[in-house]
Amino acid sequence: MTEAKQGSQTAFYQLYEKYHRRIYALCWRMLADKDSAEDVCQEVFVVLWQKINNFRGESKFSTWLHSVATNVVLGHLRKHKNWLQRVFSIEEQGASVQEPSVNLTDDSTLTLLDQHIARLPERARLVFVLFAVEGYRHEEISIMLKMAVGSSKSQYHRARNLLKESLLANGFVSIEEEINHE
Repeated sequence: MTEAKQGSQTAFYQLYEKYHRRIYALCWRMLADKDSAEDVCQEVFVVLWQKINNFRGESKFSTWLHSVATNVVLGHLRKHKNWLQRVFSIEEQGASVQEPSVNLTDDSTLTLLDQHIARLPERARLVFVLFAVEGYRHEEISIMLKMAVGSSKSQYHRARNLLKESLLANGFVSIEEEINHE
């Protein structure tokens, strides 16, 4: 970390290698679009290069980096208000599959789950991804998204209920236990 702060490209590349996949996954889940996620992920690391000296060590580096990534994603969403078009294009691809049970380790099931998450309203999706997928506490989410803790909890429950309805409507009958972890 110290070397990266001092401008070492090698040290920065090591940070990139360590965190790239996780940041890309966060971007993809928040943006629901592969190309946008790749672009924004790269932008996150450009911003990281520019702002790495702002990291003071008051939290874990990964937490700080996720906060940076979330802010870059939110900036992207503000600039590109067409996220609804991306969500509807996913629906047009025919994501519904009838399955009697759900195996969350199966890649095709995870892809379908990601597609259902992508259909959630923007704010609810952001909170859901940060809480349920990335493991942040509501207190941390409230700081990242500049909302009250109660709003974060409310958006999470809204997202969870909408996701549950969507999955049940598409034949996922045993998903309830998987998404009820709080």
